[in-house]
Amino acid sequence: MTLRHLLADDDLTAAEQTAILERAAAMKAARTAEQPLAGPQTVAVIFDKPTLRTQLSFATGIAELGGYPMIVDGTLAQIGTRESVADVARVVGRQASMIVWRTFAQERLEQMAEHAGVPVINALTDDYHPCQLLADLLTVREHKGKTAGLTLTYLGDGANNMAHSYLLACAIAGMHVRIGTPADHWPRAAVVARAEALAAEHGGSVQVTDDPIAAVSGADVVATDTWVSMGMEAEADGRHGEGSPFAPFSVTGDLLRHAAADAIVLHCLPAYRGYEIAADVIDGPQSVVWDEAENRLHAQKALMAFLLEHADDR
Repeated sequence: MTLRHLLADDDLTAAEQTAILERAAAMKAARTAEQPLAGPQTVAVIFDKPTLRTQLSFATGIAELGGYPMIVDGTLAQIGTRESVADVARVVGRQASMIVWRTFAQERLEQMAEHAGVPVINALTDDYHPCQLLADLLTVREHKGKTAGLTLTYLGDGANNMAHSYLLACAIAGMHVRIGTPADHWPRAAVVARAEALAAEHGGSVQVTDDPIAAVSGADVVATDTWVSMGMEAEADGRHGEGSPFAPFSVTGDLLRHAAADAIVLHCLPAYRGYEIAADVIDGPQSVVWDEAENRLHAQKALMAFLLEHADDR
């Protein structure tokens, strides 16, 4: 078997993505039926960035799989400062069966995967958030019965990790993915090109536009995220203040009326009501954000089980 990681959304093929989502649904129905971490085996879960849902869902999921979640405070570990990422990877990989890391630069995660000798999972970087997308796709399947052929619109900061992951994961899922964002906050060109290639392969499409109505028109799923990503706190006034370039992309009831009548609304949380999403939308009947938050648990359990099955014997 070949050691596998999930560093970005396109580390999974379409067939693998589907299999993980189907397994997640089964695990949701029978939460402790599979115990691949029984022993218990240890999974190192490292946090360099603030967390709630990620820590909660991974710690719970590892325990339900029969394992022990070893939570590591990255501010204490000072990975890459106190000692190199490679050295940390070699140490942790000898004590844990898997490493989950929520960090900043994608390159740090790639270094960890290169040297750890065990599967490494991206629990969020500045570039991608693939675990969130597995949860989102699971939520779409639950409420829509499928993903292929549906239109998902993401509104907000098109240059952030959520936009990048929506492009890749939804293209793999055969969806028509639209990014509605100000013209100077476009997704990275290489990510758009990769998503276009994946969409062509799997029957979907990709559109990036600075017209919020065109972006949301007829959409089956409408998603958004905070306009102030972690590490951008100094920009909060410009992004939230009067004249914000993101204001036209706020998911309000008026904008949502341009989507399909039965559209569902996603938000990865935390949410800032009155900015990227209106209170009456996130708390309204089309919102499925609480299902989405719970589904982090089930999707990540299925992902961990998949990666363990593809790990080399050590």
